[in-house]
Amino acid sequence: MERIKIWNNEASERQLREISQRLEDGETGIVPTDTMYAIVGNALNSKTVENICRIKNINPDKTNLSIICSDISMASEYARIENTGFKLLKTFCPGAFTWLFRSASKLPKAFKGRKTVGIRIPELEFCRRLAATLEKPLITTSIEYADEDYAVNPELISESYEGKVDFIVEGDPGKIAVSTIVDCTSGEPVIIRQGIGILE
Repeated sequence: MERIKIWNNEASERQLREISQRLEDGETGIVPTDTMYAIVGNALNSKTVENICRIKNINPDKTNLSIICSDISMASEYARIENTGFKLLKTFCPGAFTWLFRSASKLPKAFKGRKTVGIRIPELEFCRRLAATLEKPLITTSIEYADEDYAVNPELISESYEGKVDFIVEGDPGKIAVSTIVDCTSGEPVIIRQGIGILE
């Protein structure tokens, strides 16, 4: 596994191009986010999506898959967002939220199991810049960890995921925090998991 160091959770343009090229080539990596470190890959690559589901032992027919988008415009390409949803995104994004919408047909078949996709437009600029550089959304799922040190320390995360992913972007220490999940599939938004994002 290659370890890519960034400082203050900010990557150079060269690093962003290199990381996005690796994702374009089908590699999987671990990156910092505004919540926990996360496993990511090119969301439009079916094999990458399947690989990440295997790494996390996710059954996409039973679990909502999430994608990181650079902005609302990108999100609207891959999710069916109604007016209420657009207003929420404009008000609370970027932020520590996962917004559940009906998935659009552009996403691979793994996303079709539940016909719903989680949209993340993270507060951490690095994530948004990476999706913008790739010009595609990133499938994302939080890392698993045995104890807190292996959730927040990039070096220990590297150790625990050696041989499972292709690279890790080692930024600042991570958080033990989750996004707030908001279901927007049936009109009025419903919070189904309260995380660090505050909907008010």
